[in-house]
Amino acid sequence: MAPSVEAIRKEVEAQSKFVARLRDRMARVIVGQQYMVDRLLVGLLANGHVLIEGVPGLAKTTAVKTLAQAMNCSFSRIQFTPDLLPADLIGTLVYSPKDGEFTTKKGPIFANIILADEINRAPAKVQSALLEAMQERQVTIGDTTYPLEEPFMVMATQNPIEQEGTYPLPEAQVDRFMLKLRVNYPSKIEEREIMDRVNLLHAPEVRPAVTREEILQAQALVNQIYVDEKAKDYIVNIVQATRHPEAFELNINHLIEYGASPRATIYLQQAARALAFLQGEGNVFPNDVKQVAMDILRHRIIVTYEAEAENMTSEDIIRQILDTVPVP
Repeated sequence: MAPSVEAIRKEVEAQSKFVARLRDRMARVIVGQQYMVDRLLVGLLANGHVLIEGVPGLAKTTAVKTLAQAMNCSFSRIQFTPDLLPADLIGTLVYSPKDGEFTTKKGPIFANIILADEINRAPAKVQSALLEAMQERQVTIGDTTYPLEEPFMVMATQNPIEQEGTYPLPEAQVDRFMLKLRVNYPSKIEEREIMDRVNLLHAPEVRPAVTREEILQAQALVNQIYVDEKAKDYIVNIVQATRHPEAFELNINHLIEYGASPRATIYLQQAARALAFLQGEGNVFPNDVKQVAMDILRHRIIVTYEAEAENMTSEDIIRQILDTVPVP
């Protein structure tokens, strides 16, 4: 017999106490950027990967590093460059002349939290090596496949304004990121606080606020958060509207080249559950779905040349869909 919503809510309330500690640890280092911090936590709890896009200097790398430190998990920062090789990422076989045998040297991908810094600067071979790790949560070196330790999360950053020497991410890889975040500049008040607080000689120490086991338990509980039939239908309708907008009386067919994949449906439900967990709820409300929809869909809708000519972005299309699809 499945537990009731009230029983799940009580369990969420008991297990989510670490969230406040995590936010407190991150707030000691990161000024503002509440949206980015919350969505990183959504990705972590929903067991999904996150792509962060923003101009340099917005604390993207710092936020990911601080989250890893506050979790007491292993962390690898990989600087993606045009000369990076797959072996630099996943590891390789090393021959020992003394023993006459090959031994496995594991790469930096063998960690709980992976920061793929400037991911779009690496060539296609490296991107494809990362695909297996992200989707299958395993790595193949030679003839042997190694499972990656849970939790395993890739947080990638990319710079939207400097395109020299970059390789656009393949659609197959972009689709494997649960969330794509757009990080904006801090407010005037936040920027003044940044200036007052930052000491370039002494970085603030971040002590662990949650154990690996607590994270795994929280991820398991997120999967139990109740999603009723109306909320499920709402999720499916939003995704269907990206493929068949005319069925929802939306005249935007000419703006959409490709709609969202079925992964969008799966990730919308999981991200909404994670958001409900962060809010201490035992069930998903339609507003939870609406709050995460932009981050789930913005990188999954491919717009037409006609849309680009009209300066219409995928975000503009998503807003129209969210405004039109009936909320249960």
